[in-house]
Amino acid sequence: MDRVGEKERAYIQEVLNGQFSSSNTYQMVTRLETSFAEKFHVKHAVAMVNGTATLHMALEAAGVGPGDEVICPPLTMSSTSIAVLHANAVPVFADVDRDTFLITAANIKKVITKKTKAIITVSLYGLAPQMEEIMEVARNHHLTVIEDNAECYGAYQEGKPVGTFGDMASYSFQSSKHLTAGEGGIVITNSDELADKLRRYSGLGYAGISGKKGRITKDDIQSPDYERHVILGWNYRMADLCAAVALGQTERMEELVEVRRKAAAYYEEQARGCEWLHPQVVRDGNVHSYWTYVMRLDTEKVDWHRFRDKYLELGGDGIYAAWKLTYQEPMFRDKAFLNREKLGIYDSCNYNDVHCVNAEFLQPRLLQFKTNYYNSEEAKEQAEILGKTIQYFNEEQGM
Repeated sequence: MDRVGEKERAYIQEVLNGQFSSSNTYQMVTRLETSFAEKFHVKHAVAMVNGTATLHMALEAAGVGPGDEVICPPLTMSSTSIAVLHANAVPVFADVDRDTFLITAANIKKVITKKTKAIITVSLYGLAPQMEEIMEVARNHHLTVIEDNAECYGAYQEGKPVGTFGDMASYSFQSSKHLTAGEGGIVITNSDELADKLRRYSGLGYAGISGKKGRITKDDIQSPDYERHVILGWNYRMADLCAAVALGQTERMEELVEVRRKAAAYYEEQARGCEWLHPQVVRDGNVHSYWTYVMRLDTEKVDWHRFRDKYLELGGDGIYAAWKLTYQEPMFRDKAFLNREKLGIYDSCNYNDVHCVNAEFLQPRLLQFKTNYYNSEEAKEQAEILGKTIQYFNEEQGM
């Protein structure tokens, strides 16, 4: 199968046929939002330029502002916490579980303070944390929960779609994700109030837009008395060309996710029984969507770089490492926040003193294997190379 199919091409042609006239602008975005909301059985979806903008706008919609604290996991792409900085708030890091690699309710409770305003959960590699436990903590402390599901489409927990537990959920259409438009993002919510804020804040603060209305009309702007901007907003609106591709991908979501699940199953079969490779644990009641297939390597038995090098030597596409923990990135260590560090809101937080022991244990040991093989034979071949790599090190160790 092709990753980008006839649906996407047809929708792009529709946009081009419209010649980008103002009367046609935003129609494809509206269609995308309607389709995406229907997929997740929610009331609202608001499309934006990328999956960092969506998180930023979700935080603004939640009322997060200067000096507020937002709890995040450190084991993920730093964009999650960068969005907190965009809202002039303070990222606070809660540790993850060593088996699932995910943020936990117990670790969240340890870092809640009087300044805590929100929690951002991350469904890492396509697997959601235990959301009901986290939602109970959030309710008890009156906190907003934003699900960062950039890597998680089509997953479930206790039969409920991941993305429908929190107050809002953010998705990415960046090129590596299950669904892509090259770039883009979208937020879903069941709250009319939050949807209105998401739209207005991401649309330059326009008066005439709302959760269900994405653009102002000609009648509005053809009056010299029309007051456009009622509040500060950002220009985070998605373009129709990106929406055209994202709409086609949304309509094909199940088949695009299934590609990844099949690839993961091939890897799982090859790795089964290996004593020094430990796959991400999927708790009962969870359905994984496998953005990547990830295992923890016992580095006391096999060196990470040697394993990757042997995998490449045998024909593997490569193995991705986990991101540096967010608080270990130079920007956070040095508080290089484009003068926001001078506002005083970060004075009490020294990221050099932060230690999430489980995340620090996991980060240098994780192996991420690609699952985006749209030819199943390629996926099988890569899994077989994994099997040969495991066999090589087993023989080396006399196992």
